[in-house]
Amino acid sequence: MNIRAQVAMVFHLDKCIGCHTCSIACKNIWTDRKGTEYMWWNNVETKPGTGYPTLWEDQEKYRGGWERRDGKLRPRLHSRLGALANLFHNPALPTLDDYYEPWTYDYQALFNSPQGDDQPTARPVSMITGKPVDIEAGPNWDDDLGGSPVYAANDPNLAGLTDEQRRQLNELEREVFFYLPRICNHCMNPGCVGVCPAGSVYKRGEDGIVLVSQEKCRAWRMCVSGCPYKKVYYNWSTGKSEKCILCFPRLESGQPPACFHSCVGRIRYLGVLLYDADRIEQAASAPQDQLVEAQREIIQDPFDPAIAAAAAQSGVRADMIEAARKSPVYKFVKQWKLALPLHAEFRTLPSLFYVPPMGPVRAAAKGESYECSDGAQERLGPMLSSLEGARLPVRYMANLFAAGNQEIVLAVYRKLIAVRLYKRFTQVKDIPREEARKALELADSTAEEAEAIFRLTSVPTFEERFVVPPLSRETAIEPVLDPFDHKPAAGFGFREAPQRKW
Repeated sequence: MNIRAQVAMVFHLDKCIGCHTCSIACKNIWTDRKGTEYMWWNNVETKPGTGYPTLWEDQEKYRGGWERRDGKLRPRLHSRLGALANLFHNPALPTLDDYYEPWTYDYQALFNSPQGDDQPTARPVSMITGKPVDIEAGPNWDDDLGGSPVYAANDPNLAGLTDEQRRQLNELEREVFFYLPRICNHCMNPGCVGVCPAGSVYKRGEDGIVLVSQEKCRAWRMCVSGCPYKKVYYNWSTGKSEKCILCFPRLESGQPPACFHSCVGRIRYLGVLLYDADRIEQAASAPQDQLVEAQREIIQDPFDPAIAAAAAQSGVRADMIEAARKSPVYKFVKQWKLALPLHAEFRTLPSLFYVPPMGPVRAAAKGESYECSDGAQERLGPMLSSLEGARLPVRYMANLFAAGNQEIVLAVYRKLIAVRLYKRFTQVKDIPREEARKALELADSTAEEAEAIFRLTSVPTFEERFVVPPLSRETAIEPVLDPFDHKPAAGFGFREAPQRKW
């Protein structure tokens, strides 16, 4: 048993309002430099939609993540021999068109325009070539179902839906969408680390944060392809790869990452998970419909004395174990089983989990009223009708969060609906006691658990949402560096400015 600590996250999608405050906070701190114009370490997508970069979920195109081949877990991108063959030509890279060509505006055309009868305009200009450009894409081009016939209709997660379900999604009164914020998942089995020939992408031992060494990076960009979530970017100015660093300088000073701290909807939670690193390959190699449960199983109980002792033996500090006991992520993922990994079938064991959104039921205008179109409310009651009549089918959510296993998603929704009905029974009192009891029983939950879920979801304090572990970075680097020399150089910077050497 090799118990390690992992800084992990939960995003509660029912509370995301799509304001992009998180994206702007990250952009202003980390990616406002030359060469990073198109980088969005944090972006917010609209689902259904093709995301950013376009169709990033299509691994037949991008070859990211891992797959079981010949009974072993191997990178989908290539074998070792394939890495050598593609060292100077990577065919699975996203192109600039898959992102977008960064642009600014020719403001001088406004400022210096001569007096005349025509209104002067500032044409968009490419930030790469400096030439005029026609804007055809952006980081959230399909925002709020913009261009639905092109973007939402091509969402890979719609696979498996019937023609009738697809038709209903396009009816005006039944259209539905939700927001999906994404950052680097800082996976337990990261694909970017597995495919980097230079070994420049690495996972920090004390907290599991995945970083790119700017000194070792040789711009082969295998990490860009190997990450199935496309959260590694290439800086065209410095010739280095860059990615989300989970604001580790902030974590080391006891603060949550900037995108977490600035979140208006308070959808983000951060804490520590303890996991058994010896079982990573076993969990990542599980059959596809068992991947979510396999990842849950390698997450260990921090309250178990045997696990705490094993963690201490592996070098996990006592205060880190204490932080794991207070972690909101452990409650959502392991204890309540409400938060699910994004695309578990990529087999990277991501450390970012999502609580699926509660969508409205299908309904249609009937005369002057707006009613449940299939009568599910009358036949099944509010509990099951919310599942059977959901505008976004369970199959869609299963493709997104459970590697296609619909029963896992149904179990999550049963508990979410049970909490909603229970609180309506206790607060609004428009739900009979027996119906609330039956909902909790069907969800395999209790009144005490429902109250705890409500508390952490709706009215948590800042300290309850963000249990930032004491990383003690000065202790971790003592074997190799003088901590007093290291401290001034910490952060996403360089001791020497990166330069091309080829």
